[in-house]
Amino acid sequence: MEENEKGIFKEVVLLDDKGQEVHFDHLMTFDHEGERYIALLPLDDVDLEEGEVVILRVVQENGEDVYRTIESEVLLEEVFDTFMDLFDEMIDEED
Repeated sequence: MEENEKGIFKEVVLLDDKGQEVHFDHLMTFDHEGERYIALLPLDDVDLEEGEVVILRVVQENGEDVYRTIESEVLLEEVFDTFMDLFDEMIDEED
């Protein structure tokens, strides 16, 4: 994956609950137990700790990808663990 001049792999723009654009760096899209998820790193000043990622479920609606929050804390932890395993593998491959 190649970075652009800002060091961003692929910028994703989503709308927050107030209808404001929020910009993210797309880290990866991955599968966990048959479901698709996306991991995003916030580029804008949002209410997250530095280095925290946003993980959303990807669902298809009318042929389009739609991102949904993960309501279950247990599922979110499982998906995050899968993300971390894959991210660690990706970092190891780059070394």
